[in-house]
Amino acid sequence: MKRILSLLCCFFMSLLAIAPLNEAEAVSKGKIVFVPHDDRPTSGAESAEPLEMLGYEVVMPPLDLLGGLDKIGNPDKLAEWTKENITGADAVVISSDSMLYGGLVASRRHELSEGELQKRLNVISDLKKENKKLNVYVFGSLMRTPSCPENAGSEEPDYYSIYGAEIFQRSALMDKAEMNGLTVNEDNKLQQLKKYIPQDIWNDWYNRRQKNIEVTKKLIDFADNGTIDYLIVGKDDNAPLSATHMESRHLTEYAVNVPKTKFQLLAGIDEFATLSLTRAVNKHENIVPKINVRYNIGKGEKTIPAFSDETIGSSITNEIIIVNGEEVSEPDKADLVLLVNTNPDGRTGDGNALADMSAYTDSPRYGTYEFADLVGKMLNSGYNVAIADIAFANSSDNALMKVMKERDYLMKLRAYAGWNTPTNSTGFVLGQGVMACRLPQQDCHRLLMERFLDDWCYQGNVRVDTMNMLYNEYGVHQLDKPMGSCEKEASIRTAQMIKNFAERNLPYYPQIKDLTFYFPWHITFIGGINLPK
Repeated sequence: MKRILSLLCCFFMSLLAIAPLNEAEAVSKGKIVFVPHDDRPTSGAESAEPLEMLGYEVVMPPLDLLGGLDKIGNPDKLAEWTKENITGADAVVISSDSMLYGGLVASRRHELSEGELQKRLNVISDLKKENKKLNVYVFGSLMRTPSCPENAGSEEPDYYSIYGAEIFQRSALMDKAEMNGLTVNEDNKLQQLKKYIPQDIWNDWYNRRQKNIEVTKKLIDFADNGTIDYLIVGKDDNAPLSATHMESRHLTEYAVNVPKTKFQLLAGIDEFATLSLTRAVNKHENIVPKINVRYNIGKGEKTIPAFSDETIGSSITNEIIIVNGEEVSEPDKADLVLLVNTNPDGRTGDGNALADMSAYTDSPRYGTYEFADLVGKMLNSGYNVAIADIAFANSSDNALMKVMKERDYLMKLRAYAGWNTPTNSTGFVLGQGVMACRLPQQDCHRLLMERFLDDWCYQGNVRVDTMNMLYNEYGVHQLDKPMGSCEKEASIRTAQMIKNFAERNLPYYPQIKDLTFYFPWHITFIGGINLPK
């Protein structure tokens, strides 16, 4: 009897001893300092949200220090802010574009000297000086090469609106000349382009890129020698033949002896915050998540999606390495099953091409039911399922979403993404999905609803209605031009259209009735949804 009482006493004492520890862990599993690459919600708050749900303290700078579309961030104040907040941090995840140039868009238009860039590089290299155990994860971008002024929007120097297509063509021919040589006709075209593009414009565009390359080489050196723990460099809005592709080849050669456990160069950029944050968590907890990847019928993993120069299978394999994961061949061995909705023919539709309304139809096509059947099979087998919806760039696949709604799959997922470029979606949903597997399904519902409201409701449907409304009533009909005085009215009416669409198409979620909407960059291309908690 005494032994039983003694054992019971020890048992209850152990519970008392454990309780404060669990409570402390619930307050904070760790502190991560996070500097996004701009002020968009997907870049910052939405990337950090799963970590906060897991119990991490994620410290981010004020939005006014970050860059935007027409706003240059403040690297000097960001450096001060980082130094002030890094005390007690377990990891820091920072955008080199923000710390060096003032943001992602600013990196494409800056006029900074090599000396100023070196001074800002020193801020990154000094991060570990006072805390040798601090894990430093850095992500940045190569300068993109839009194929035409329409794809450039207002994010490139003003002259790109006149010479953008020719600059792209010249860079593509330079890339091809290095790799395979040119035909006589191609060489003649290259000479014509050299004469057509004013030399001062070409010099401005080219010299800025050279500065970016030299800075990137120094960051690669930091990763190689342990000054930083991991570096990701993205090929943003890229093409198989372009300046970005050419530069990536040169940098790959430069980093030939640097392992993927320290450095990766791959397509994309907007997803890198989520991937880096996920890596920070997994390394902190010493977790290696196992991922099984499956594709729709047809070309599947061999698809080279829009805005990329590599197969989606290669991109996802590299993204799994970034999150400290392991790709496995069978779902039974996986913590997460990532299902990738590609078009069977390997082409990527365009959710922005208003002349081609295929993105906006909910009529099933070849591949729709086949992919939905795959989703159902994985869910019914009890796996944790995430969906990268990349049949269309810049919006969800309406046909697929309609079928998943009818089959009641939407809120059974762990994660979903269908926004911006295909690699933006695959990387974002992979990172978020890996973390969501450790959350209660109720928390996943909020993460899912945020994506459904943005990627499906707004980008896949309401954005067209908003643009039509702006054109019919205000004469504004462009994705990438500021709305001006009509922005407030457009925000209110867009919020109501999203609510109406959600009521017809999404499962009941009480917070939707109180959501608000805004345009983070004052253009219709990007929407911001505030969903109350």
